[in-house]
Amino acid sequence: MHADSLTYIFLNAAIINNFVLALFLGICPLLGVSGKISTAFSMGLATAFVMLISSVSAWLINEFLLYFNLEFLRLIAYIAVIASAVQLVEMTIKKFSPPLYRALGIFLPLITTNCAILGVALFQTNYEYSFSQSLVYSLGAGAGFIIAIVLMAGLREKLELADVPAIARGAAMSLMLAGILSLAFMGFAGLGGSTA
Repeated sequence: MHADSLTYIFLNAAIINNFVLALFLGICPLLGVSGKISTAFSMGLATAFVMLISSVSAWLINEFLLYFNLEFLRLIAYIAVIASAVQLVEMTIKKFSPPLYRALGIFLPLITTNCAILGVALFQTNYEYSFSQSLVYSLGAGAGFIIAIVLMAGLREKLELADVPAIARGAAMSLMLAGILSLAFMGFAGLGGSTA
C-alpha cells in the first residue's frame, strides 16, 4: 500500500500509529472517561468531531498563512480553532443531551487541552497533506481514538467483575491496561510496509 493512498493514511492514523496507544497523545481522557463504554464512546465521538473540525480548519488556516508568509502564527491559530470547536461541541451536547453533558463532566471542556487534537493538526501540516488527505487523516485519528477509549472502557467494565488484588485496583490497573493495549497496538507498526 502506497504511503500517499487515502486508505493507508486512514489506517496509519487509526491503527498503525494510533494517537493514544502508539503516539501517547490524549492519555487523560483514556484514563479519566473510560469507566463505562457508553460514556467512553460519547467522549470518543465528541473528540473525533473536534478532530475533524480542527483538521479542516487547520488545513485552511495553513493555506492562508502560507500565502501571506505568516507561518509563525500557525500554532496559536490552531489552538484558537480547537478551543472554538470544543465550545461548539459543548454547547450542542448541553442542549441536546444534558445527561451526557453531566456524565462527561470536566472532561468535555478538557478536550481543548487534548494533545491528540493539536497533534492531528500539526502532523498533517508537517506531512504536507492535501485537503482530502487531511480529512482522511483526521477521520482515521478520530476512529483510532474511539477504538482506544472503547477498548479501554470494555476492559475496565470486565475487570469490575474480576477479583483484582487491592494493590492493583483503580489507577494502577488502568495504567497496566493502557500499557498492555499500547503494546498490542505497537504490534501493528510493521503493517503496510515502511514509510521511510
